[in-house]
Amino acid sequence: MNNLAVKCRPVWLALGLLLLTACSDSAMPEVEALVYEQARPLSDFSLQDQNAQPVTKQTLLGQWNLVFLGYTSCPDICPLTLAKLKSVYNALHADYPLQIWFLAVDPKRDTTAKRKAYIDYFNPDFLAVSGEHKDLFPLVRELGLIYAISNSDEPEYAVDHSASIAMVDPQGAVRAIFKPEFKQGSVPLINAKLLITEFKQIADYYQ
Repeated sequence: MNNLAVKCRPVWLALGLLLLTACSDSAMPEVEALVYEQARPLSDFSLQDQNAQPVTKQTLLGQWNLVFLGYTSCPDICPLTLAKLKSVYNALHADYPLQIWFLAVDPKRDTTAKRKAYIDYFNPDFLAVSGEHKDLFPLVRELGLIYAISNSDEPEYAVDHSASIAMVDPQGAVRAIFKPEFKQGSVPLINAKLLITEFKQIADYYQ
């Protein structure tokens, strides 16, 4: 019996190494994005797109989604980020079903017509979605993002908002957050090339 155990030991050792290698191959690749080990399902919501059509959680289903917060009066981060998301979409959508969301968090000024004119400049296939704060706040919080508006009565005011981008999977759950780069003297912006690379790694892993 002992001789049999000795003879079998190399076989079991080889099998163990094979299984370890297989597990290593399937490990989540290291990325700079914040990836949730357990995806965070979003609750139902009710908003409107730039064509005054209803948008709900169902709109997220069946494709990957990249969601960015902003407002049409934003002087820098929003237009620059949407320009980057346009290049991201062009690089990915042929191989990955993908929807880009511009979640407008200044409903007082961001009317349906204004959102449509704004998003059409970048890509009319993108969604420019908004609604009342009571509907926006819960969704934004579940996305892992944030925004804040001052109580100023001035017609022109700034809106503080996340410059990160949420990645929502085809089941309607938040899978990852892509964070912007902070460089001295520049506004925080995503690295489009890095986002494309890491999006592929994350999407391929969770296919």
